[in-house]
Amino acid sequence: MLNFEHVSVLFSECMEGLALKEGGTYVDCTLGGAGHSKGILERIGQKGTLIGVDQDSEALEASKERLSSYKNVKYVHSNFSNIKDIAYDLGYTPGSIDGFLLDLGVSSHQLDVADRGFSYNNNALLDMRMDVRSPLSAYRVVNSYSREQLTHIIWEYGEERWAKRIADFIIDAREVSPIETTGELVEVIKKAVPKGARANGPHPAKRTFQAIRIEVNNELGILEGALKDMAELLKSGGRICVITFHSLEDRIVKNTFRTLERPCTCPADFPVCVCGKKPVCKVISRKPVLPSKEEIEENPRSRSAKLRIAEKL
Repeated sequence: MLNFEHVSVLFSECMEGLALKEGGTYVDCTLGGAGHSKGILERIGQKGTLIGVDQDSEALEASKERLSSYKNVKYVHSNFSNIKDIAYDLGYTPGSIDGFLLDLGVSSHQLDVADRGFSYNNNALLDMRMDVRSPLSAYRVVNSYSREQLTHIIWEYGEERWAKRIADFIIDAREVSPIETTGELVEVIKKAVPKGARANGPHPAKRTFQAIRIEVNNELGILEGALKDMAELLKSGGRICVITFHSLEDRIVKNTFRTLERPCTCPADFPVCVCGKKPVCKVISRKPVLPSKEEIEENPRSRSAKLRIAEKL
């Protein structure tokens, strides 16, 4: 079996949040190490169906082995942004699915296996593609994006205060020779970030690597549309559970759920709604569900996790 270990974050909270029903149909949109999926399968019984979606072929292969004793799983090699096409291809229509789960975190496997190029702690060729079929890699971003593009993504997606300086240093370095590895990029970033700023806080490359990964995989661009498609596919009473790991993702999920709950676009001073848009979902978690102190101690990577839940009306 491929070493695709991934500790399932907020496991019991997700199982409860999905309001799992025996015999129901559920979609794990980010199958990963299949920890959440195994929990779903144990609760829905043999008459239930799990659809496991992942754009990472290694994740799919590992999950097929891990879930080999279950015969009620349908595996799909795709991105969850294609969820409507995925559902239709499998014979599902709007209002026919009981629940969706998204765990938007990068798996331990992707971070720890050096040749995936996700980690600033392992030297590897710059890659960061969750789907290796994608033409856009971290190498292409780092070596072909303009100074303005690099500054924008590092600032917006990494929330990095030294974004412009890092972009400047990347441009200068690649004019000498292409930046080919994660190790080379880390050294460029370390030179760009002032020594005083490197003394405290996270690794100086953390935010920039996050930003490049988000850009390579279009992680933020696909989220809102996918959530709205999932809401359309849900049965009445069905639920969407989303685990995020940074503020940008969480903000999109929160705002999308809020729009699904209150879609009216009429001016606030209108006495009655005239736009005709009706609520689609209700928000179950007014505040995000956070990991317990015990979970954070056992799995430090869960520290920044937030779970939000919405239910189809």
